[in-house]
Amino acid sequence: MSKGRVEAFSDGVFAVIITFLVFNIKVPSLADLAALLSLTPVFLSYVLSFLYVGIYWNNHHHLFQAAEHVSGKILWANLHLLFWLSLAPFATSWMGQNHFSPTPVAAYGCILLFAGIAYFILSRSLVSHHGKDSKLAMSVGTDTKGRLSVVIYLVAIPLAFVRTWAAYVLYVLVALMWLLPDRRIEKVLRQNHDLG
Repeated sequence: MSKGRVEAFSDGVFAVIITFLVFNIKVPSLADLAALLSLTPVFLSYVLSFLYVGIYWNNHHHLFQAAEHVSGKILWANLHLLFWLSLAPFATSWMGQNHFSPTPVAAYGCILLFAGIAYFILSRSLVSHHGKDSKLAMSVGTDTKGRLSVVIYLVAIPLAFVRTWAAYVLYVLVALMWLLPDRRIEKVLRQNHDLG
């Protein structure tokens, strides 16, 4: 199957998720700086979630650039990822409006964890579909960052009930690890283009 429809659909879902993220920031009824300062937790939650959605969109784009075609299994794996990411506006709002209380921070981490697992499943499904010797397989490699991210989430989720700020810092750390797109995919695609 062609990958074009998957990419177009996914881009639309990413755009809707980002739109709903910003809709959760309520405009203050007062016109002073104190009213804006009271939105700090909501804004910090929004910034982190915007970064995460942007990182997933960027890496999703790179992943599908290296793919040539998709299967039904890949369509479901992609929907699985989009499902978890679509919960980001809810978790973001809950965490920000409750000023980083333990349960919302842990729930936010659970959504990050399941989105990370879903991305791993999607990338493995694509590699399996294209073969272990494909340019996609060479691009993805062993996905050390993905595995490390899952471990950090597994530490951060229970930590949220002990040191909420430390869990949030770990979520920021994972985002910083992924902020720059993985250049391996671009490198492999460029090499294949130069050879072709």
